[in-house]
Amino acid sequence: MELNGKVAWVTGASRGLGRAFSEALLERGARVAGMARSRSELEEMARRWGEHFLPVLGDVRRPEDVERAVEQIRARWGTIHVLINNAGLGRFGNVEELSLEDWQVQIETNLTGVFLCTRAAVPLMKAQRYGHIVNISSIAGLLGNPQLTAYNASKFGVRGFSEALMKELRDFGIKVTCVYPGSVDTPFFDPLGMPRHANMMRPEEVARTVVFILETSDNFLISEIVLRPLNPNPPAT
Repeated sequence: MELNGKVAWVTGASRGLGRAFSEALLERGARVAGMARSRSELEEMARRWGEHFLPVLGDVRRPEDVERAVEQIRARWGTIHVLINNAGLGRFGNVEELSLEDWQVQIETNLTGVFLCTRAAVPLMKAQRYGHIVNISSIAGLLGNPQLTAYNASKFGVRGFSEALMKELRDFGIKVTCVYPGSVDTPFFDPLGMPRHANMMRPEEVARTVVFILETSDNFLISEIVLRPLNPNPPAT
């Protein structure tokens, strides 16, 4: 896909990987609708990027917010060529101590949000018989870990959703890619009290990889890709 002039919808766009994806796309000439819950950060991005960035305030868990986001994008640019389902969060703990609210917020954000945004974007992509959906899962969508039961469940769900979706949409000229990043130096870990360190991947590196995937030729599909730090452990002091 030639990204210059294309319309991309990025969820969780105000910080971390979502912001890196948005800025990498903008640098390639794409127009980006960035959806997030943080008004101030979206407005700051809009001031920086001007008419090429559309700030979309909303929560991917809410169907009405997702529908309103698509209406805003269509009113501004008419269609959607790229959807990056990036919004996500983690709340870890032993299963017997995990609250129902902690379970639900992870399933609703990490998995149901992917479904809602995809369901909203697919009719536009089918109508033009062209598009690319990138779902950001995690290494936790491939490997189970103690104290990550809800997070693992949500990210394994993204994996299964992506594989089924890829087979469902390929005959319409629509690509689906699932990305499994390992540890990335983003604010994701801050609410969990997990320190970041120098051996984590940089958001810009992950974003460059996603741009490469998007820029492949129309009949070339990377359906899954795993990204890891070479050495995942903190550097010795």
